[in-house]
Amino acid sequence: MTTLPAAGSLRPTRTETRTLRSETAGPVEVTVQDRDRTRPFLLLHGGGGVATMAGFAGLLAERTHSRVLLPTHPGFGGTPKPEGLASVTELARVYVELLERLDLTDVTVVGNSFGGWLAAEMALLKSPRVSGAVIVDGIGIEVAGHPITDVSGLSPTELRSHSFHDPAKAPVPPAGGTGPSPDVRALVGYTGAVMSDPALADRLGGIDIPVHVIWGESDGIAGPEYGKAFAAAIPLSTFTLLPRTGHLPQVETPEELLGALLGRDDH
Repeated sequence: MTTLPAAGSLRPTRTETRTLRSETAGPVEVTVQDRDRTRPFLLLHGGGGVATMAGFAGLLAERTHSRVLLPTHPGFGGTPKPEGLASVTELARVYVELLERLDLTDVTVVGNSFGGWLAAEMALLKSPRVSGAVIVDGIGIEVAGHPITDVSGLSPTELRSHSFHDPAKAPVPPAGGTGPSPDVRALVGYTGAVMSDPALADRLGGIDIPVHVIWGESDGIAGPEYGKAFAAAIPLSTFTLLPRTGHLPQVETPEELLGALLGRDDH
């Protein structure tokens, strides 16, 4: 059972912008929410933006006394994105530099959806600062017979039904939005229109740190068989299926995700 810290020991979340460097794009500004406790986690959001991970970041920090970093990917949420920053691997290199700048070690990288692909790319960079990764309903590989759902033509109602076991738990989208959101355009800027890399599944065999692949049983974007194939491609992986959960466990069933992440069942 995890013990909550005393109220006086909790520090407020800090948000700051750091200028990092990319080999191809030059200086890159990254806005990072930093919940500073002790053990470090780097949380990587998916195409829905940083808001889909912020609540879970707070839960993780409060329950584990951990230091939890939650960057906004450049180009998301109206943040600047250099033109040369145009691949998932290059963004992974930027985040490895972030860990270097902060002098963090024994970092667990946790990524959902696109962030899961990004976490895998960070693991492949073999930074000594990263000791483990958690991929939550990730995307990026190609699995015969189990394609990722093309969300580009879905209505908001259809998208919620594919993303959530219980669509009533989906956040209410902002009013007045039409067409692809800026975050979706930013996502495609990293992944390409197909949102996958045909070589990624084979490359995952080069990961040499423990990886926990966690999947929502009701994920209608990338189903459980896709998730099992993701885990099977990684040598040191374990796979956990979450019941009554869709593509965004950190939003829909955060307590269950936390229990799976920490390897306990007292949630």
